[in-house]
This record gives sequence, structure tokens and C-alpha cells, in this order.
Amino acid sequence: MATSGMDEFNRKNRDSYDAIASRWNAARSGFVAREQTYLDAFLDGLPDPAQLLDLGCGSGRPLAEYLLAAGHRVTGVDQSTAMLALARERFPQARWIESTIEDYASDEHFDGILCWDVLFHIDRARHRRLLAGFAAMLKPAGRLMLTSGGSAHPAFTDTMFDREFCYDSHPPETLLGLLDAAGFDLVVNEFMNLPTGGRDKGRVAIVAKKRPELFAIPT
Repeated sequence: MATSGMDEFNRKNRDSYDAIASRWNAARSGFVAREQTYLDAFLDGLPDPAQLLDLGCGSGRPLAEYLLAAGHRVTGVDQSTAMLALARERFPQARWIESTIEDYASDEHFDGILCWDVLFHIDRARHRRLLAGFAAMLKPAGRLMLTSGGSAHPAFTDTMFDREFCYDSHPPETLLGLLDAAGFDLVVNEFMNLPTGGRDKGRVAIVAKKRPELFAIPT
């Protein structure tokens, strides 16, 4: 596995996900809130089957599971060895790659990219470059589906299954500006949960489409 992107955020989150993999796998077996609706919006207009990249795929459930059941081709990328072992065992028909998202590189172009419940685990200073990279990996009219934090706040840590994780996000309005600069038009932009002013910082769901001028041929 490449390691240049293995900063403190990644090391802590990787080790914590490795430690909780079995408990996460048991708990995360189905969709939450409107996730299936977002996936259907993400797939709308894409080829059938589509070539899809799932960044931060975890155990493959429930998103990759849904996509594979629909006949799409999935490449999953995650830095957690334990999570990928679960994905490989359950979904051997997909391709699973161990890497940080920052270090992942491919000559392939994809119809769609998922970065679901992952971007907020990465230092926000890297988000602009990552979003531009996602656009570069997408085919013409490709789609992106992601979540991010739902309020303005500094980086923080919190616990899940008694393990500590790092979180960092731009506020939603800044994220929208970064998506626009990277060449995306919004399809879905809504809060999955509103910030409470306490522990819950909120979460936004985004589905976006690669802007036509990014692949137009100059005349």
C-alpha cells in the first residue's frame, strides 16, 4: 500500500477502522435515511452497466452491495486491511484495492465516483485537490456522490465503538464552491442531519455531475 498520504488523520482512522471492522460490519448492513435515493440519483443517466469507483469503500456494504446487485462494475479503495478483507470475502466479483484515497491513482476513467462518509476523515487542506482529481478520473458526464460535514467547525476527534476517529470538513458553502471550481454541477444537495450545536456537527449529501465544458472539444 502507498504511504505518502498516511498522515496522522489516516493512521488513526485506519487503525480504528481495523479495530472495529467486525462490529461495523454487523451494524452497517443496510441503508440509512435516503441513501438509496441518493444512489439512484447518482446512477441516473449512467451506462448500464457502469464502471464505478468507491473511495473509502469499507466492507462494501451497503453501497457497493447495491451497485453490484444491479450489475455494475465496482472498484473499491480503502486503507483498512480488515474492512477490505470483509469486502473481498463477501463480494469477490469486485476489485478491491488497499490505499489511502490521497495516494490512489489510476489510468482508468470511471462513469461515477463514490466518496461516501469519507471526505470528513481527511484533512480539509487536501479537499480541493481531491475534488479536482475526482473530476479528472470521471468520464464525460460522470457523476460524483459524497458526504461532508454540515457546519463550520475546526478539526476534531470523536469515538465510535470505543475507538477514536479524526474528522475535518469545510462548511457546506465552502464545499459547494470547491465543487464548482472543480467543474461539477449539483444534482442533489441536502442535509442528511442538521448540526445540533453539540456533538453532531451535521452532514450534507451531494450528488454532482461533471460539467460539460470539462470535456468539450474546442472549435
